[in-house]
Amino acid sequence: MVGTKAWIGGFLNRTKLGSSKFLDYALTSVQEQHLKRLQERISVPFDESRFDHEEALRSLWKSAFPKVRLKALISDQWKDMGWQGANPSTDFRGCGFISLENLLFFAKIYPGTFRRLLLKKGGRRSKWEYPFAVAGINISFMLIQMLDLQSGYKPKCIPGANFVKVLGGDEEAFDMLFCVAFAMMDAQWLAMKASYMDFNEILNATRGQLERELTLEDVNRVQDLPSYNLLY
Repeated sequence: MVGTKAWIGGFLNRTKLGSSKFLDYALTSVQEQHLKRLQERISVPFDESRFDHEEALRSLWKSAFPKVRLKALISDQWKDMGWQGANPSTDFRGCGFISLENLLFFAKIYPGTFRRLLLKKGGRRSKWEYPFAVAGINISFMLIQMLDLQSGYKPKCIPGANFVKVLGGDEEAFDMLFCVAFAMMDAQWLAMKASYMDFNEILNATRGQLERELTLEDVNRVQDLPSYNLLY
């Protein structure tokens, strides 16, 4: 489960769609290199004692609230971004540094959508909303599981195998897919008029939709996914 209180994460023990059949396929040298580097990123834990990790957190705050000064790295201000407590490092235990990198990528490449989701703008929002930052960590973890990125040399499920082809053409494909997944999750949230306790159901629905889109024959880039348009 991801997050200190782990109110999110129940979906992780449910059926893994599209992963029951073993696949064998060859990797190109570029695919192998990009996949190896992605797997190395996934294995890096968040370390609050590392300067670069500390700076990444500060950068995320500046992206989220550019006009608000962060008083300290441990501060109740983080709750405004959707962390579960005053110290964001405790929420990274379930996924690692890559989840912070994903959020930073989202803020940098799609700042308008990032802020729209962060501030819960657009659509009819519920009284009890999902916490933005912790949702992002769970999305990162969901993608790692869905794509079977920790099982060994290469993914053995259909979505994972198809993703590796996409990754071969764009080393930032995982970060891009994270952005699409976040936008898709929020769209599902609004469509289902969900509230706080519906998050696991929404994340399962998001996973299922992504798995289906990754099996489409004409998907060679993340930008080819039908749901990519949700970022705009």
